Amino acid sequence: MEIKDVVLYARVSKANGHQDPELQLQPLRLMCQMKGWRIVHEYVDRGWSGAKESRPRLDELMLDVTKGRRDFQAVLVWKFDRFARSVQHLLKALSTFDENKVAFISHTESVDTSTPMGRLVFTILGAVAEMERSLIQERVKAGVRNADKPGFSRKGNKLGRPVGSAGPNPSTLWRRAQRQQALAAAK
Repeated sequence: MEIKDVVLYARVSKANGHQDPELQLQPLRLMCQMKGWRIVHEYVDRGWSGAKESRPRLDELMLDVTKGRRDFQAVLVWKFDRFARSVQHLLKALSTFDENKVAFISHTESVDTSTPMGRLVFTILGAVAEMERSLIQERVKAGVRNADKPGFSRKGNKLGRPVGSAGPNPSTLWRRAQRQQALAAAK
């Protein structure tokens, strides 16, 4: 498959300015410039966990792959864990890309799914990312359990996300809007 036109995907977990998607996009743009690829669109999700399979710009990208835009041959990401954190999600997306003759290229890992070796490496690295996420979840749960043990002082701090004037995070607001749209469409 010859690649001429590409789209970029970037994701940051925090939307409060502490994480900047430009740190992912700039090297991708440089890579495209060096290879002579034209960037036709950039999809950027801010404030979304990689564990969420449904994110506004990712959903838009997948819809463009299956039903919308037909003017690109590859999706480029900085690192594949910016795209997804579960093997199941990665393989499902890879299958969708294959069915639509779209390559998936991860800059940091140098994985290009337009090749058989790239597909193998992609699957193995996806399994490692899923394991990493599981380990993080286990550590958080262990920390919460230990916080409730006698002799452990939380110094009056409440566990969990602080409730403040900022309100719900963007992913919660987006899911609520999606639910409202689905309910309105069902009526």
